[in-house]
Amino acid sequence: MNKILLVLVLFVFMLTTGGNSQTKVKENQQMPVMAWIGVPERETSIGRYQEMRAAGITHSFSLFSNLVNMQKALDIARKTGIKLFVSCPELKSDPEATVRRFMKHPALAGYYLRDEPERMEFPGLGEWVKRIRAVDDKHVCYLNLLPTFAEEHQLGVPTYREYVNTFIDEVPVQLLSFDNYPVIGKTNRDIRERWYENLEIFSEEARMANKPFWAFVLTVAHSPYPVPTLAALRLQVYSNLAYGAQGIQFFTYWNLYDPGGYDFHNAPITLNGRRTEVYDKLQLISAEIKDLSGVFLGAKLVSVAHTGELIPFGTRRLSVLPDPVQLLETKGMGAVVSVLKKENETFLVVVNRDLTDQMSLSLKCKPGVRKVLKDGSAVPVEKYEETLAIDPGDVAIYSWPDL
Repeated sequence: MNKILLVLVLFVFMLTTGGNSQTKVKENQQMPVMAWIGVPERETSIGRYQEMRAAGITHSFSLFSNLVNMQKALDIARKTGIKLFVSCPELKSDPEATVRRFMKHPALAGYYLRDEPERMEFPGLGEWVKRIRAVDDKHVCYLNLLPTFAEEHQLGVPTYREYVNTFIDEVPVQLLSFDNYPVIGKTNRDIRERWYENLEIFSEEARMANKPFWAFVLTVAHSPYPVPTLAALRLQVYSNLAYGAQGIQFFTYWNLYDPGGYDFHNAPITLNGRRTEVYDKLQLISAEIKDLSGVFLGAKLVSVAHTGELIPFGTRRLSVLPDPVQLLETKGMGAVVSVLKKENETFLVVVNRDLTDQMSLSLKCKPGVRKVLKDGSAVPVEKYEETLAIDPGDVAIYSWPDL
């Protein structure tokens, strides 16, 4: 009996002193991953929704022509574990009755109202949201806002920050969203200069309003945007998450019908219903998001800054390191460096801003820091070299318990 007790004591000692090489970051729920233009109405079937779920999609939005077809999609989505945003003409013409019909459906995510509204539309949208929330205050009302490069007449106010702030004041949604697709070519010169400024403003306004925000990742090529590489997907996903995003939206899952001459092509699923190479990339990055939900979902942004000889417009240069980090240096184009706090754990997130080349990251820490791997497991940082190469657009994550 004494021998058994001794073995147990030694085992506990190993767990508490780092003798074990690997633990798992606590994960209670999965980070929302949304297909913006998911399975279209005409393709509604269990097989199509299973295919979408297999790509890692948890939420979806598509336009439906009537209540009956919306109901059919919700019923099928329920069987595959996907949640849908209601979008049909009746939500506008008779919001109260439409909400009462769907509000208790297990596959309901919320209610889609509008994409990229202009300032002049805010009063009417605010009243629409109030009517919906008077019936169902449990599910979110969803609107997606313009990016920083919107035209002045669209913003309707002197600055983009004022546009976002005015929306928050006048349209009482529970969840904020915006789109800005930064990769407009294949090199680092082809990244929108003010994309990170957009993240800075939106993240800050969301925090001040105490509301979560979701951000977009482009998965369909069209003028001037190229077919996304894995590096481009990762750069967008991990930059969004580093700024505190609580949901990732892919535009689009299904290729858009294109009467406007935008040349939409190479979405994960084409118009004829077949997969492209982007489907496999979407599946891979969605799996990474799922496995890292324990890091990002529910985390609060403490700080965010940038390294590099030149930092993006509208951002701050990294000047203060969080304890217990003693040294953080990057070689190359530079990195996004954010600190997130979740319950009793702090996370350091370092994203390589380079779209084409690896970044050298040198990190020295006090004892107790762990490196979080892509599968969500955490390993003592001392098991790794102090200098590591981070792939284009990729992320390095570290954690430590709060004292």
